[in-house]
Formats: sequence, structure tokens, C-alpha cells
Amino acid sequence: MGAERGTIESDMPISQLVNRLRIYLGVFMLGLVLSGLTAFPLRTELPMVIGVLRHLGAPAQSALILWLNKVDEVLESTGQQYPFLAYGTDWLGFAHLVIAAAFIGAWRDPVRNKWLFTFGLLNCAAVVPFALIAGEARDIPFYWRLIDCSFGVLGAIPLWICTRYVARIEQAGKN
Repeated sequence: MGAERGTIESDMPISQLVNRLRIYLGVFMLGLVLSGLTAFPLRTELPMVIGVLRHLGAPAQSALILWLNKVDEVLESTGQQYPFLAYGTDWLGFAHLVIAAAFIGAWRDPVRNKWLFTFGLLNCAAVVPFALIAGEARDIPFYWRLIDCSFGVLGAIPLWICTRYVARIEQAGKN
């Protein structure tokens, strides 16, 4: 009976499945956009982050505050002497925005563009070894590499949920 109305056994209409998928996809895309936008103003936002952490009670000698102060100092000195180095983080931010834009295809037609979810999941998985290996090579503290790894892990969650919705939408379309 549900198949006649374009639904699956839970009696959820395809339109509702697509809407739920879009919520999870929107969360993922928003994360990419916010990550991209925050890559541009590193020099101005890092002192604010340090200030907020200190206001929240992070000790001045904590590993996190010491690391962020070191990064801030390096950004300040290289920004004064070699401002063109920030162009690299500008491209990083731009890449995040471009990747988010690529997922518009999955937003518009999630079944036809389901390969984007696989693409995203593969890249989320690649974040973990990349952060661990490149972070080691660049002398990034281990705890910070774990924070970087978390972006891949957290990004994979909504994408994996989207793949489940795509499978349900495909199944409902066959009935």
C-alpha cells in the first residue's frame, strides 16, 4: 500500500526523505562554508579565540593556550614580513567553499549525484591519516592533530546518514 503512494515501509513519503537528507547535507555544507570563511581572517580571529578561552578560564600555561599563542606570534611575524604566505590559507578557504558548492548537485538530485556522498566520505576518511602524518611532519601537537581528525570524523556522520536516505529514496522509487 505504501509503495503505491511513493513511500517505503515506514510510510514516509519520498519528499520527506529528501527533505531530511537535505537537512543533513545542509549541516555538512554549512560546516564546509564556515571552515572556509574562517580560514581567511586567521590573523584577526586567533587573538579573539585566545581571549575567549582565557575568559572561560583556560590557564595561560595550558598546552592549548601556549600553542595558540605560538601560532598567533608566527602569523603576526610572517604577516608583517611575508604577507603573501597568507595567500595559502586564502586558497584553503576558497577550496572549502568550492567543495561546498559541488554538493549543490547532491542537494538538487541526491540519487543521480549520490557519488558526491561517496566522494565526501572518502575525503573525510582521508583527513585522519593526512592530519596524523602531515601534522607529525610539521611538528603539530598530537592533541591538535586529533582536533583536525575530528573534522573528518564529524563530517562523515551527516554524509553517511545521507547515503542511508539515498538508499531509501531509491528503494521507494522502485516500489
